[in-house]
Amino acid sequence: MAETILEMKKITKTFPGVKALNNVNLKVRQGEIHALVGENGAGKSTLMKVLSGVYPHGSYTGDILFHNKLCEFKDIKQSERLGIVIIHQELALIPFLSIAENIFLGNERSNYGIVDWNETTRRTTELLKKVGLNESPKTLIANIGVGKQQLVEIAKALSKEVKLLILDEPTAALNEDDSQNLIDLIAELKSQGITSILISHKLNEISKIADSITIIRDGTCIETLDTKNDNITVDKIIKGMVGRDLVHRYPPREAEIGEINFEVKNWTVYHPISSGRKVCDNVNINVRKGEVVGIAGLMGAGRTELAMSIFGKSYGKKISGQIYKDGQEININNVNKAIKNGLAYVTEDRKEFGLILIDHIKANISLANLKRISKGGIVNENEEIVHSENLRSKLNIKCSGILQQTGNLSGGNQQKVVLSKWIFTEPDILIMDEPTRGIDVGAKYEIYTIINQLATEGKGILLISSELPELLGMCDRIYVMNDGKVLGEISAKEASQEKIMEMIMKQGQEV
Repeated sequence: MAETILEMKKITKTFPGVKALNNVNLKVRQGEIHALVGENGAGKSTLMKVLSGVYPHGSYTGDILFHNKLCEFKDIKQSERLGIVIIHQELALIPFLSIAENIFLGNERSNYGIVDWNETTRRTTELLKKVGLNESPKTLIANIGVGKQQLVEIAKALSKEVKLLILDEPTAALNEDDSQNLIDLIAELKSQGITSILISHKLNEISKIADSITIIRDGTCIETLDTKNDNITVDKIIKGMVGRDLVHRYPPREAEIGEINFEVKNWTVYHPISSGRKVCDNVNINVRKGEVVGIAGLMGAGRTELAMSIFGKSYGKKISGQIYKDGQEININNVNKAIKNGLAYVTEDRKEFGLILIDHIKANISLANLKRISKGGIVNENEEIVHSENLRSKLNIKCSGILQQTGNLSGGNQQKVVLSKWIFTEPDILIMDEPTRGIDVGAKYEIYTIINQLATEGKGILLISSELPELLGMCDRIYVMNDGKVLGEISAKEASQEKIMEMIMKQGQEV
């Protein structure tokens, strides 16, 4: 049996009013891939921040043993010196520096204080080859996709002679191909003797690659499973995470679909910088009252560009086409007009575009519709509190109160605040772009229930998702996009993952 490389004993971490970790014990074997799973807010990322020195010794109780030696990290640099490197869910790369500059930032190859660029380039080339990234070391981070950026982060970790690599939701923002490539790389690193701790909500991925799986719930370690010896199923992992069986991954809904209440015709959008490139090409779609309509497609298909351009032309240039609501053409040249006409857009990036993380829940909920609770330009705080409390209760936002800072909420609860904000605008059409990205299976179910409730109220839902099972489980009808074009539509009863991918691949062969 492999020796233990890491042991965390009775780790307890408290934030104001919240015990995030309660006597957590974790053992990781040398050379294994050890998965950490649990609902948003269960304490997974907090535990890894304790391990890596983000939360320094003294801010928690308990012991960390690495190679049987007691560690009391005061900062992240101390843990990195021992070969413990963490890659956070939000990538820490600087867009307008090159790959080489990012990899060795703070760890420069230098002689007498002067950067040795030849050595930096040579070493970067070696590291990129190791992670399977065929890019020039001089390429700017801004010019490569998220999947490649993840590989740069891993190359950066390898430059620090990593022994224990911690990956927090590494595939959350990746498509299926990029996800598989990353999982293959983690397996390759294992063959080189590198131990990995993998935090992920993608349970199918975890059950395939992990040697051990530790389940954390409400800040407490529930159990650790050995994938070789234990009879592990996704359902068993889910039960450990949420404390109950989830009979249905997608809540049932009796669809009562009405007339078309939203229609986009001949919609064409050009890239804001590459002015000759179409990102949406003569798109025609419609949504009926009480209907959940999906948009499927690979990364770069134009789904987000379509959504943002529809929502007050907040993306793109030379936009042409018509938008109809309840049979009447509407003019929505800016976000304010989109909101006034009953549209709402739940962005795929809640932290960057959906929320003000340093502000409290109450302010975020009311932000998009202050007129509803204002008179003469003055906000009625009592009304704001009443509406915020109602939505907090309705959407089951787990928090200490509506004055809690939004940035301190778990991902699933942050997403509920985004939904609350747009529900507060009383929309007729909700455009939801990756609404369950980076949240756990229990929180996903709650989001799905909210979507179904909104549809039952007669609202039209346009749902964009990279997870085909999600679209198949939630939608009444699905449009398939690729290269900025709508290839066709398919009813939920006829749809399958194979049929959707076949539509995409056929179009790819024709181009």
